[in-house]
Amino acid sequence: MADPDRPGSPLTGGAAPMTSPPVASADAELARLETAVQAITRNLVELDEHPTRKDLDSRSLTGRTASEWADASAALGTLWDGYRMLTESITRARLLRGQRRLGDADRARYVHEVLGPSIVLSTSSVPLAQRGLLGAGQVTATCSPAELLAAMERAFATAVDVVTRAGEAWRMLLPAAAEAAAGLRELRTSGAPGPLGDQADRLLGELTAALATDPLGAEPAVLDRVGDLIRRAQAERDSAAELRASLTRRLAQARERADELDRAGRAAAEAHARVSGRFPEARIATVRRLNLRPDLAAIEALATAGQWALISPRLARWSREAAERLAALQAVTVHNDRLLAERNELRGRLDAYQAKALRHGLGEHPALIPLAERARAGLYTAPCELEQARAAVNAYQEALTATITRDARP
Repeated sequence: MADPDRPGSPLTGGAAPMTSPPVASADAELARLETAVQAITRNLVELDEHPTRKDLDSRSLTGRTASEWADASAALGTLWDGYRMLTESITRARLLRGQRRLGDADRARYVHEVLGPSIVLSTSSVPLAQRGLLGAGQVTATCSPAELLAAMERAFATAVDVVTRAGEAWRMLLPAAAEAAAGLRELRTSGAPGPLGDQADRLLGELTAALATDPLGAEPAVLDRVGDLIRRAQAERDSAAELRASLTRRLAQARERADELDRAGRAAAEAHARVSGRFPEARIATVRRLNLRPDLAAIEALATAGQWALISPRLARWSREAAERLAALQAVTVHNDRLLAERNELRGRLDAYQAKALRHGLGEHPALIPLAERARAGLYTAPCELEQARAAVNAYQEALTATITRDARP
């Protein structure tokens, strides 16, 4: 006899099956479970092939990642066990539903298989000490396919969450760590990274080590700290480079100033030699002997040793002393040359006045001759007292002018 619950039964003439409510509910649930199993198959395979999951399985994990991946791995085990039990339950249900004749007992078994606690999760023995007189020796844990599916969904979410967060940590932090490492390499190629660079290197090394085995425990804020340290180290390096460039220019200027001092020293010595013995020593300018080159050599030695921070104040002091020394040497030269210039100017005036006296026929004038001889003696006798010689020349000039004026009267 045809089963009125089977689709296409002769009793229904191919119309929709007449099923009891429990069977209809079981049919709908079975269809849902079969659809779910197809999605589960795809998702479990994709999760199993996920690169991050493979990385997590292949590494010796530590810390937070090790703990969470242990839970996720247990969830994965539950998933695969649940998948097996669910597919086996669906197979049993489909076999029951596919029978040509479905009696009441078969209907009950079918409905129980799909809707009831038909899946055996575990069976455990109860120790004798824990049993009552009527207690069973074994306890069996069961659930319905729907309950198993819900548990599998929770296990899947747990596993995917760990895989996703670990993969995201590697995807975000590893390139950033590589960029920071490149910044450190650039620091090293331009010289010693300095304390800030060393600190950044240590922090980056710790973070990289953590990323290898504990991506979930790695702190992204460490990369911000590393980046800040690198930027500060780069700023210090650039500042140091600017300081070196500035001091290098100033050292070159100091060497030029030292050459200028040598020339000024020779000029002052020559000017002193020209007036030495020709004027009273009290009127001759002198400058104390001072050689600034050894101090400059010491500063250049600091530059060679890379002690740029020590150079600036010493170079500033040297430059100040060199400027004072140069001004003093130039003043000596000017002063001593002026002595000769004033004496020569007075000699020229005396010669001009005597020539004027000759033109007026006064070359042998008895009142003028002593004055001319006194002026000439003052200008041509060493040491020359310029003030006395100037007074003598002025006296001769005044006397000559008065004589010419007196002789010119009618």
